[in-house]
Amino acid sequence: MSHPGVLYPKMTVIGCGLIGGSIIRAAREHGVVGQVTVADASESHRARVSELGLAEHVTGDIAEAVKDADLVVIATPVLSIADVVAALAAHMKAGATLTDVGSTKANVGEAFRAHAEALSKVFVIPGHPIAGTEQSGPDSGFAELFENRWTILTPAESDDEAYAAAVAKLSAFWRAFGAQVELMDEKHHDLVLAVVSHLPHLIAYTIVGSAADLENVTESEVIKFSASGFRDFTRIAASDPTMWRDIFVANKDAVLEMLGRFTEDLQAMSRAIRWGDADTLHAHFTRTRAIRRGIVAAGQESAEPNFGRDRGKH
Repeated sequence: MSHPGVLYPKMTVIGCGLIGGSIIRAAREHGVVGQVTVADASESHRARVSELGLAEHVTGDIAEAVKDADLVVIATPVLSIADVVAALAAHMKAGATLTDVGSTKANVGEAFRAHAEALSKVFVIPGHPIAGTEQSGPDSGFAELFENRWTILTPAESDDEAYAAAVAKLSAFWRAFGAQVELMDEKHHDLVLAVVSHLPHLIAYTIVGSAADLENVTESEVIKFSASGFRDFTRIAASDPTMWRDIFVANKDAVLEMLGRFTEDLQAMSRAIRWGDADTLHAHFTRTRAIRRGIVAAGQESAEPNFGRDRGKH
């Protein structure tokens, strides 16, 4: 892994949860930033960031936090990004880069474009690191979170050489952490993520909720026998409820499009089961198994037994 040296002498992270905290830890570990400022609305988060020594400067004032920054990373829930952009737009210095880590990109793009005039001397490059755990808060971050994971950037279409250089520098920033970087149109990003992330989370939340509502199956049985498949849905369904509420509101159109397609496919499977159509079921399961093997081959998951979990360790 190459170490490009200090790319941004001063970095400001707005919102220090899992992703924000991990970016700070990774940037420090790989030497790509100098000073770090954290802005967070939560007093308890600010106190904890100070205790952990994550930043040289900690504040609740967004305008103050961004004024000298070379890189500003917005790491708040996606529905709050518009308010954050409104608070910082007039206060960033010329030539700085502004990015985010939101799981939806069209609404974020709109938030940035709404302040295009104030941000005209700033390089605005929306982003989304596809990495995470079910943990949240300043203590949850770790420097290795982005290793061998993808970060998608959705830059504006531009012939400006300085903007292209800013995109290249932000790409180098992410690659320094071990991430792979892909550039993508924001609407295409939202459709892709609706398939690979948003719909699976919706299904997981629904299945776990359905199990909780079953009167003829007790909670103790659900927990006791969860290793048969249910457990893996519960990991996804343990994710930050505020973040996921925001994602489904922000990416409504793409999620509903994919949910409609999934509902049709589910009805087809229901018919195959009802009519005992073993051939259709076997063909479908064989095709989907190949996807799993492709994910393992691409290094995005472990092929170890039990999904690589350490048995007997807590």
